[in-house]
Amino acid sequence: MFTGIIEEIGTIRMIDQSGESIVMTIEAPKILEDVSLGDSIAVNGVCLTVNDFNGSLFTVDLMPETVKATSLSQCQPGSRVNLERAMPANGRLGGHFVSGHVDGTGTIVKKEAAENAVYYHIKVSDELSRYMVYKGSVAVDGTSLTIFGLENNEFVISLIPHTMAHTILGDKGDGDIVNIETDLIGKYIENFIQKRFHSEHSQGLTITKLKESGFING
Repeated sequence: MFTGIIEEIGTIRMIDQSGESIVMTIEAPKILEDVSLGDSIAVNGVCLTVNDFNGSLFTVDLMPETVKATSLSQCQPGSRVNLERAMPANGRLGGHFVSGHVDGTGTIVKKEAAENAVYYHIKVSDELSRYMVYKGSVAVDGTSLTIFGLENNEFVISLIPHTMAHTILGDKGDGDIVNIETDLIGKYIENFIQKRFHSEHSQGLTITKLKESGFING
């Protein structure tokens, strides 16, 4: 489990691709201070396992599914990546619950500055937008952010100067692809409700059933 608070920007030093899988070597001296084999590290929001490390370098494996479903396939040697170690049991939850299991990708369609903030408009699929709510949480390239606007399949986030300087989002612009993880709690709630109302003789969740069970008034 992660929090979406980026600890360090790492640099990809080597990419070894074999078929649809990738072995990636990343330079990141800070987060390796207490690393062990098998530890989880979120790389641009993707939970990966440390399979080797030496000095300031660590290595991770990307399965074919990870390569297909995330933006990591676009990385090259020299690319910068957001990094976060798994949250310790006695740690602070400074962002929100982030699993490191990316739901899909989005495309930055607009970037604009306003006073000390920078607003990003990001386009996503129907499947991702259904889990987004105004003032709710979303992880973009592993960074915990608040949704300040929603329209159709486009959501808006606002970055303060600290986030711009200490994550790779400050480098992103129009047309760039970013990893998206929607709110974990919302997905659990939907799954629970769907199972609660589903049976062999039902048509699944309906407005009528929600009203009958007291979820909706009126």
